[in-house]
Order: sequence, then C-alpha cells, then structure tokens
Amino acid sequence: MSQLDRRTVLKAGGAVAALTVASAPQAMAAAPNWNRLSRSLQGGKLFMPSTPGYAAAHQLFNPRWDSVQPAAVVRAAKTADVISTINFARDNKLVLVPKGGGHSYVGASVISKGIQLDVGPLRGMTYAKNGVLTVGAGARLYDVHAFLDRYGRSLPTGTCPTVGVAGLTLGGGMGIHTRAWGLTCDRVVGMSVVTADGKARVINAKSDPDLFWALRGGGGGNLAVVTSFQFATIPAAKIGFFRLTWPEARAAAVVAGWQKFIQHAASTAWGNLHLDAKSNGTVSVHVLGISTTGNAAAAAAQLESFVGSKATARSITVKTHMEAVKYLGGGTTSPRTGFLAGSDVLRAPMNASSINALIGAVKSAARAKTPAAAIIDPLGGQAAKQPAGGAAWPWRSALGVIQWYVGTVAHPSSAQLKAAQTFIDHGHGAVRSFSAGGYANYVEARRGVGTYYGSSLPRLRAVKKKYDPQGFFHTPYTFV
Repeated sequence: MSQLDRRTVLKAGGAVAALTVASAPQAMAAAPNWNRLSRSLQGGKLFMPSTPGYAAAHQLFNPRWDSVQPAAVVRAAKTADVISTINFARDNKLVLVPKGGGHSYVGASVISKGIQLDVGPLRGMTYAKNGVLTVGAGARLYDVHAFLDRYGRSLPTGTCPTVGVAGLTLGGGMGIHTRAWGLTCDRVVGMSVVTADGKARVINAKSDPDLFWALRGGGGGNLAVVTSFQFATIPAAKIGFFRLTWPEARAAAVVAGWQKFIQHAASTAWGNLHLDAKSNGTVSVHVLGISTTGNAAAAAAQLESFVGSKATARSITVKTHMEAVKYLGGGTTSPRTGFLAGSDVLRAPMNASSINALIGAVKSAARAKTPAAAIIDPLGGQAAKQPAGGAAWPWRSALGVIQWYVGTVAHPSSAQLKAAQTFIDHGHGAVRSFSAGGYANYVEARRGVGTYYGSSLPRLRAVKKKYDPQGFFHTPYTFV
C-alpha cells in the first residue's frame, strides 16, 4: 500500500465476528459425518486439513493467525449453504465462527477444531432506482464502491479496500463520511440473515425489529450470520482533501485544537489526527481531512485557527469518488499485514494532562523503536443521531475514537508482541479518565465485553436470549 496505509488512514476493520479463538467441546461423541455436510452444500465447498487449498482457505488478513487450524472450512455459495452449515455445527456440537473479510484484530474468524463459515463467495450486488444497494455479505469495500460508482452513488464506509462489508457494518462502520452521513450501519434498511435455529429471515425496522436494531452496531458473530444487506446509498460527489503537518513540539496544541475543531466544524468537515512513532525516535503529527462540499480550504483554515498556528506543510486537493477511494485505501487491494491494535472511545475532549500522557505514550514507543500510532477519528454530526429504526451502536454522544495501532512482522516474536501490547496498555492508561469504552470493530483480547456495548448491553442480551437461547453463537466476546 502507499504511505496512506492502515497506519495513516481510518481502518474499518474487523471481520464478520468480534470473537476470540475457541475450541470445540471435548465430549465423547461420534465423529461428525463430514461427507454429509459436503453433500448438503449447494455450490459451496468444504475444505478439511487433507483437502488441497485448506491452508489458504482459512487464512485471515493478519498472518499471525495462520497457525490456527479449524476442523473444517465451508465456503458458502448460497444462503442454503449457510443454513446447512449452521444446522450441521449445531447437531454435532461444534463451535462455528463466520468469516467475511477476515480482518478481525483478534483472529476472530478462524477457530481451532471448529467450523469456519466463509461467506466470501456471497458478494453479488444489485442497485435499484430508489437508491438502494443490495449486496452480499462477502463483498469487499473496494468492489462495493466501484460498483456504486457506475450509478453515481456511494456509501459511508471505512477505507481499507479488502475489509468485508459485513464485519464493518455489524460493528458500526466509520470513515470520512461519518459526520456528514452517519455510520455504515445507519444506512442499512434491511438484511437477510440465518439465525442459530437454521432459519433464514429477512429483517428490517418492521420485521424482527429487535434483531434489526441489534445487528446495526452490535458486532458480528453474536446473533446470526448475515447473508446480504440493503443499504440506502448517498451521492458519489467530489471531495475536497486537506493534509496538515506540524512539528512534534506543537503536538499538544494540535490535539487540543483538533478537539475544538470537531466540536465546532460543520458536519460536512471531517479530519482524523495521527500521532505516529518514527524509527528515529521522534513523533510525526498530522491531520488528514476532507470536506464534502468539495472545497477543503475553509476547513483546513478553521483547524489551523483552533491549533493556533499554521501547519508547516499543507496540501489541498479535490478528488472524484473513486480517486478518493483509491487514495485512502492505497489502491484497489491491500497485502496481508501483521499488526496488534486496540481502541478507546473518547466520551469528551481530553484535558491537558491526558493530552500530554497520550503524546508521552507515542513518544515512548518511538524511543523503543516500536512502529506505533495513535489515530483519532472524529464522531459528531450525523453520527450523533439515531437512524430510523434505531441502532445498537452505543457511542452517539462521543467525541471520537482512538485507535492504538502497532505494525508487526507476519509472525512476531513474543518480545515484539510484548512491546506492541505495552504501547497499547500505555495508551489506555493515558486516556482512561476520558474513555467511555472500546469500538467493537477494534476488539481486543484483554478487554471486557461490556466496554464495547455501553448502555446497549442489557437490550443486546435480551435479543440474544430471544434469538439464540441455547447460546449457539458463543465465545468469550459474546454478550450473554
């Protein structure tokens, strides 16, 4: 990818599920009849450890999880394949996890000794004259934008081109249009899903409204497997971009000024703040922003006024819809990448003490030669408003989301993982008094479930009890 890679732009990460690796029950039972599952598939394919292509079939975006070996991988070609696989897993008491784009931060969509259900082949798309896109749950973000561009339409999504639309949407979905058009989940007007009982359902604000509410921001892999979405699209207009850079000495002023900018700027303006630990021991400070009006000069000037100084380097450009998609994503695809990451949702603007602690955490990483970044993405604007039908995403009143990100080699050593985790832990500690919780699409293995769902958690648990009373979808990250 280009310099605008996963460390320098918002990642709309996440796989279909926000779960940790689990193991199948060790009960003394008859071995599953895998031939029966294979025969039941209607165009889908079953991969087992002895099957050619198995190793590639279970791979995720992060090579760190390559060693996790599922008992089987099912690549579903139709909804019927999803139904058959869920029924088979339930009948044989096997743990099942769904896989979309495979970007889960904790390797959620691969599982030892269970079934990985890959919905990747379900990626067909149709566009209706009323502006509604119907898209299979296996579609990737670049493909969605390229398809919609034919009709002069778009969606508010994240930027990484290979992220799956399902995982992004189910956890919320943030990106450059968040303030102007809301979250990705806010644009959902209907879904086709398969619940734990093997039943296919078409849900919306009137049909199964509780499940519809829960799947709009309640995270993936908790309640059902989505096979397709219906989205209300937005115009694919030209976008004005700005990039402003300041020296490390101005870092505290930039953070404070950015916070004021997010509170006061029009909803047409968006900008995320980057504090990057450099290999030479210094910290890079910049803001990448846009204006949906097509002219970013005014937004850039407003940010500089709140910071109290002009940027030492600045660029202002205008891009078409697809130019913007490729620019932000670093192209049309992205290579598999090693990383460790986490998040904090800022409930309010940080005070000077927390700002300095935040910068200190990045500086410590720079001195330790840890390739770390704190990326703060703004909320507010349309994202502060509940969509029609409601949504489980709990952070409507928050200022923004900090992503703590450390790039790693494909298969990091324990020492490298420890250094990366140290940075993330320091980051959490720095902003603890202003953190409302975490973002479900940036799930961490060491964080409690309740911190991702806030005030939505009680209702989510009630919906879980209604639609999955036996806990078929159950791992350490399930709200039970």
